[in-house]
Amino acid sequence: MRTGALTAGALALALLTSGCVAGTSGGTAGTADDQPFEGEVEFWTINLKKNYGAYIDGLIAQYEKDHPKVTVKWVDVPGADMATKLLAAVASGDVPDAVNLASSDLGRFVPSLAPLDALVKPADLADFQPNLVEPLRVDGKLYAVPWYNGGTPVGIYRKSVVTKAGFDEKAPPKTYDEALALADKVYAETKVYGTNDIPGINAASVLRYYGVDLLSADKKKAAFNTPEVAELLATFKQSYDKHGIAPGSISKDVRNFPQSLENGQLAMSASTFAATLLNIQKNAPDVYDDLAITEPVRTETGGYLLLAQQTFAIPKASAHQRAAAEFIKFFANGANQLAFCKLVPIYPSTISSTKDPFFAGQGGDDPMDAARRVIVKGLPKLEYTPLGTLKDMELSESLAEELRAFLQGSKTAEEALKAAEKQWNEALA
Repeated sequence: MRTGALTAGALALALLTSGCVAGTSGGTAGTADDQPFEGEVEFWTINLKKNYGAYIDGLIAQYEKDHPKVTVKWVDVPGADMATKLLAAVASGDVPDAVNLASSDLGRFVPSLAPLDALVKPADLADFQPNLVEPLRVDGKLYAVPWYNGGTPVGIYRKSVVTKAGFDEKAPPKTYDEALALADKVYAETKVYGTNDIPGINAASVLRYYGVDLLSADKKKAAFNTPEVAELLATFKQSYDKHGIAPGSISKDVRNFPQSLENGQLAMSASTFAATLLNIQKNAPDVYDDLAITEPVRTETGGYLLLAQQTFAIPKASAHQRAAAEFIKFFANGANQLAFCKLVPIYPSTISSTKDPFFAGQGGDDPMDAARRVIVKGLPKLEYTPLGTLKDMELSESLAEELRAFLQGSKTAEEALKAAEKQWNEALA
């Protein structure tokens, strides 16, 4: 079992928050290949110093020992300050050399970031999961290197409840249609609410599980306002009315749903992050002991959606791009990612890390052990396909808000889709 828990800023990865940044000096980019760098490299992280300062300080000490003419300055930024600090740093030109940036923010800041292809070669990326590297390319250029992520989603089911509705742990729902059918039956048989998955953390991701194209090919207009999607929303409403989708799922506070697995008022989640298990284990041990952990529902291509991953990028205005790239390669290598994963319930982007007995050798029946097996097995199938606009998070939330209005009955499906389409097109204009 892992020890410790993510701070608010670090856990926010699994809940779609942003990365972090700050500033050093601007100037000419890079260091000549044949001239070792001497000087200071500054890098920024999100809310890690309080709980994981010893780990990061240890890495810095090791790097400085191996590179005695290099000094690493670590700046840890509160998550709530991320956007303003990054924008201010970019505007002033006084940027960090290496930036811990959430992938959901990558599209927004690409114009201010340095392409990494000349600094990070294919051999340097060989140990990284290709499916996590490729989404970090924009117009064919690599703008970030993967760090950690929330892992493959898992299915979590309360056995004592869902078995009364015919749930088979060896054949869990493979699609959201199957999951909602089970959730509806669970409430009908037990009067325990089904799931909070819809709207959930990210309404846009739910539509993607159904193969819905959210944007036009040129990413300039919304593409989801169709009769087919209206029919799909109607199935969500039917499940909501039957309490297969729990009443509290329309809450904007996804960390504190009124009905949850933890408080015993929910039966299942067909796709959620394993970090959920930590709170259940701590606050509801009886529920924890009753859980079956399975593979989550899949996309139409058989994969699992990753909502975001933490990455490292290099601002274009950094005076020490090559030195920053060398530090990133060290900081995010397989051994160092594995060490971090042993401290906190996160998952690596490096293949070698997952072959360690910590991941590969877990054979217990404890829910966290079962979740770890599901996650590691599913990492190569993770699909991270951001909208790729400058306003991904804003767009996702506006769609979720309209879906909430529809589920509550204040709008028809057509009205909700039309309103969301208008908001998207205005934001994208």
